[in-house]
Formats: sequence, C-alpha cells, structure tokens
Amino acid sequence: MTGTKIVFVGAGSVVFTQGLLADLFAFSELRDARIALHDIDPERLATAEGAARHIAAERGATPVITAHPDRREALEGADFVINMIQVGMAAATRTDFDVPAGFGLRQTIGDTLGIGGIFRALRTFPVLRALAADMQAVCPDALLLNYTNPMAMNVMYLREVAPRLRVVGLCHSVHWTMHDLSKLVGVPYEDVSYLAAGVNHQAWVLRFEHREDGRNLYPLLDEAIERDPQLLRRVRVDMYRRLGHYPTETSEHSSEYVPWYLHHDSEVSRLRLPVGAYLGITEENTASYEKTRAALAAGEPLPVEGTMEYAPQIVHSVVTGTPRTVYGNVLNRGLIPELPAGAVVEVPCLVDSQGVQPTRIDALPPQCAALNRSYVNVNELTVRAATDGDPRHIRHAAMTDPATAAALPVDRIWSLCDTLVAAHGDLLQPNLRTPLGP
Repeated sequence: MTGTKIVFVGAGSVVFTQGLLADLFAFSELRDARIALHDIDPERLATAEGAARHIAAERGATPVITAHPDRREALEGADFVINMIQVGMAAATRTDFDVPAGFGLRQTIGDTLGIGGIFRALRTFPVLRALAADMQAVCPDALLLNYTNPMAMNVMYLREVAPRLRVVGLCHSVHWTMHDLSKLVGVPYEDVSYLAAGVNHQAWVLRFEHREDGRNLYPLLDEAIERDPQLLRRVRVDMYRRLGHYPTETSEHSSEYVPWYLHHDSEVSRLRLPVGAYLGITEENTASYEKTRAALAAGEPLPVEGTMEYAPQIVHSVVTGTPRTVYGNVLNRGLIPELPAGAVVEVPCLVDSQGVQPTRIDALPPQCAALNRSYVNVNELTVRAATDGDPRHIRHAAMTDPATAAALPVDRIWSLCDTLVAAHGDLLQPNLRTPLGP
C-alpha cells in the first residue's frame, strides 16, 4: 500500500536484493512502496540502488527508492526490515574453512552449525545487537525478516538481546525441497500438500500427500529411489531411508549436522560430498555481483526474475490481509513440545494482517527430535557465549557439535577455537577474544 516502508539491510547482496524487489513489485499493492537500501560498502550500495531503479522500471513500479550509508537513517519509520548481512564477507568465510581444514576438519557449507556456523554467528551478533538497538529507537513496531545465517542462532540471539523486537527467520529450504520432491514423484507442486517441522536446515517432511485425495506420496518417493540407484548416493536419501522422514535441506548442508559422514573418507566418496563447496559458491556470488555492476555501468539490461521468497509474500499478506502459509523460524513457545523451550524452531506460519502466527506441531518423531536437540545444544551454547560474555562457551559449543566432536579430540577442538578467535580478531565482541589454551 502507499507509504509502506521496506528497508534492506545488507542491500549490497545485490543479486538477492534484485530477486526480492522483483517479487515485491510483482504485487500491484506494493509498487509504490518506499524502499530504503543500506550497506556499509559504498560501491555495493550504489550498485544496489541502480539495480533497484532498473527493476522498478521493468516492473512498471513507481516506488520511492533511497540509499543510505547510515543504517539508522535508513530504518527511520520502517514497517518491514529485511536483513541479509554477511559480516566479514568472503575473507571471513575463507578463514572459517581454511583454519579448520588445517586441523583436519571437513566442512561443505559451514554457515549453520559446526565450527563455521559458530564463528559466523559470533561475528554477526555484534551487528545484530546494533541493528536491534537502532530498530527499537526509530521503528520499534517494524517486523524484522531475517535471512542471515546461521538462522537459528541469529534469531535466538535477537530474542535474548531484544525480546520485544518482532522477528522471524526466513529460509527457502522447505519450499524448494517440496518443489524438487514433487518433480521426483511426478506430481505437480500445486497438487501436493505437505507438513514439515524441526529446526532450520534440519526440518523433516512429516506429511507428503496428494492435495486432492490425501494419498500418501512417500511410497512414490520410495519407487523413484528404487528406479535410480544414484539417489542412494545422496546424504538426504540416506538419512530418509534410516530415519523415515525426508530432511528439508541439501545433502551438503545435512552432512554437517550429524557425526556420520564427513569424518569418513568412504562416506565422502560414497555420498559424493563436495568438501569446501561454499568457497566456490562465494566466488560465484562475487562474480554475479561484478556482472550486475558492469551491466549497470554499460546501460545493459538486467534479468528481472522472481524468486518465490517468503519476505515479499509476508509483506503483501500483512499489508493487504491476504492469508498465506509460509515457513518461519521462531521461538519455541510450545510449538514443538519435544524440543527445548526457547529454541528456535522452523514451523508453518499463517500470515495475514495480524502478522506471523506460528502453528503448533504435536508429534515430532523421536528420532528426528533427538537429532534436532543436538543441533539446538550448539545454538544455545553459542548464544550464551555472546550474552554471558564467556569465551569458554565457544569451546563448549564446538565440543557438543556432532561433526566437530566426531573429527577431533577435545584438546584439538580448543586449539582450533583459539586459532579462529585470533583469526577473526576484532569482528568478535571484545570479551570473547581471549585465547584459553589447553
């Protein structure tokens, strides 16, 4: 609607910003919204602004677009804030991979759990605290839509330091998992009904049915796997066959949250695990940004493609009252009784003019809940490290992480944490920079 203000924090993630804007401007009610872009990198901010104006023109939208190096200025009067920052950018990501690799620890993505997830969280928390303080000062009623990983840790931390802040974490993994499963079983996505729940990147498909007749589609998945033995060489399929429910994140991600795969050469080979894959993704993201910047400078057209992301759908539903169901990461206030209160869980949420309303899930299978609890333990200890200012909890988080504990003895875990604390330096809050030794 006229006057709705949407702020992009970390707008220099230009390709992602482009997709979200294309989705927003596809809604006629949002074509005259106020779009405020913020980034600390002037060049990326200018590129984001240029891309936003191009997409608005292509969509026939007439928004008010502004660019702000100052975050609080951008946030003034916001209705919605979309957060997609990456603290430390590619250099910090490389540190998260190279240092653990020197200790013999394998990672594939390293942004959610494990050593990579722990340290990505610790360098993101100070910026989240400052963002929350700014929002409480100039837009206390705004809805914060967080895309920044590690999702569960970040949302849990925000709930600790700013309990009155309205925040929901958004991830596309459930949608695209179900989209791909629908193709695999030969049923159009529009004809599929499903229910998933758990934690971000480790939720479980609890119900997979044909929308029209309620027929269980899991047997069709079993037939597809039997027809194609290569599917057995994927972590997700291996976990599904052993646990009875399909996980909602890629095999590369899923391998990092359990102790069974990455530590074993035979499993890395059997399941075709791409160790260090995220470094290549980071390079691709940089190349995509450079391509966009060059196209804008040359006056060349940019692709304007929607992404089916949840944030634009939430904005539209809240503004217009149009009801939708999305998957959100929210505080566990009795939503999944099998998981700890205060954990951040991923569940279906109704969205309408009243905001984001999570759905209670009554029966998470015990084997799935057990794995989720291991994940939650790491989240809680990482957040406690920051909120308590206790550097020992960094080591405790790493000690309880399933993949890290499977690969390293405890003294090496502590040495790895000391090395990473030193490597990330002033990106961490001051009271966490102390090396602890053996």
